[in-house]
Amino acid sequence: MRKPSNRRNFIKKTSLGSLGALLGAKIVYALPEGYLPLALNQENDPGKLFGKHEEMVVLNDQPWNVEAQAHLLDDPVTPADKMFIRNNGIIPEDINVNSWTLTIKGESSGQEKTYSLQELKTKFNPHSYQLVLECGGNGRSEFYPPAEGNQWTVGAVSCARWTGVRLRDVLRDVGIKDNAVYVGYYGADTHLSRDPNKNPISRGIPINKAMEDQTLLAYAMNDQDIPIAHGHPLRLIASGFPASVSGKWIHTLAVRDRVHDGEKMAPPSYSVPCEPVQPGTNVANEDMCIIEKMPVKSLITYPKSGAIIGENQKLTIRGHAWTGAGNISEMEYSIDFGATWKPCKLKAAVNPYAWQRFEAAITFPQKGYYEVWAKATDSEGISQPMLTPGWNPKGYLNNACHRIAIKVS
Repeated sequence: MRKPSNRRNFIKKTSLGSLGALLGAKIVYALPEGYLPLALNQENDPGKLFGKHEEMVVLNDQPWNVEAQAHLLDDPVTPADKMFIRNNGIIPEDINVNSWTLTIKGESSGQEKTYSLQELKTKFNPHSYQLVLECGGNGRSEFYPPAEGNQWTVGAVSCARWTGVRLRDVLRDVGIKDNAVYVGYYGADTHLSRDPNKNPISRGIPINKAMEDQTLLAYAMNDQDIPIAHGHPLRLIASGFPASVSGKWIHTLAVRDRVHDGEKMAPPSYSVPCEPVQPGTNVANEDMCIIEKMPVKSLITYPKSGAIIGENQKLTIRGHAWTGAGNISEMEYSIDFGATWKPCKLKAAVNPYAWQRFEAAITFPQKGYYEVWAKATDSEGISQPMLTPGWNPKGYLNNACHRIAIKVS
């Protein structure tokens, strides 16, 4: 694993054929029950600190931003060691699960009410779903002119199994007013300046998203405690929206009578131009709209780009496809740069907001260099573009077709 940089804005440059990022980890601590270690050093190797796979790539260490390569994401359920990390502040340094609480309040909350973790686990029914989380900036490295921010390639996405209680069950227990518009979150992470009066991030979701079956207050990932880098002991999960709305280390939720006004809710953060713009345009904040639904997308996870096969040998490819709403209805591949397309076998999602597995057996017409392109189409008939779509100043929502290089010799 690459060592983290001491520079705050370390950027990894990649070629068009390179693949992206993802992570997570199970950590064992020899500490008193209910405690995680004090002072997680932000400059340590994430492989040692978080148990990440050695091929994970560090884009930034202040805060931690780490991605997987596409071939690391081949598992149907993403394991913790291959799950991307996208943080905005410093990971909490003193977590006591025995005293952790969640407070619900806000203008549109029927009352202010606080729950312990144990109360959440025992008072409400548990639910488990496989849910895609994707950074809004996944694929940012392909935009031109370049966009500011961590230069994610294709791997800032995961589909782990999350277990928790439905947010709507807790909101109904508290009581919400008819004028409820948004639910904003507050986490225990610290601003990079360590100023206690600053929040590194405080985003949220519209009330209709909060009331969906799959929107969870999660306390487990892949049937274990959530790893510290991914929000232990309590995380909001709102799949289908940018992963930034799935707040980590949650201690407070605010039921708002307006769009939440927390840190990184206002443009240009997690916003795109309301109307298409010419690449390189300086877009005014008032002309930006908040991102909600993530676009249709797919990823070839096998084989690794650069594979070499023999002449007349069939190549099996496989991967995942997903979308922010509905489901994937069709999956295709091309070996002639999109001139023609052939179908892949596509599995149904195990539940809403889970990715769908695809595979295909490919025969190449002759020896030489090829690119295998993958294209998903969703249930609304919307397909991935072959080129980087919709330039925007922050480099969000790149869902161009993924491709890998193959040599037939």
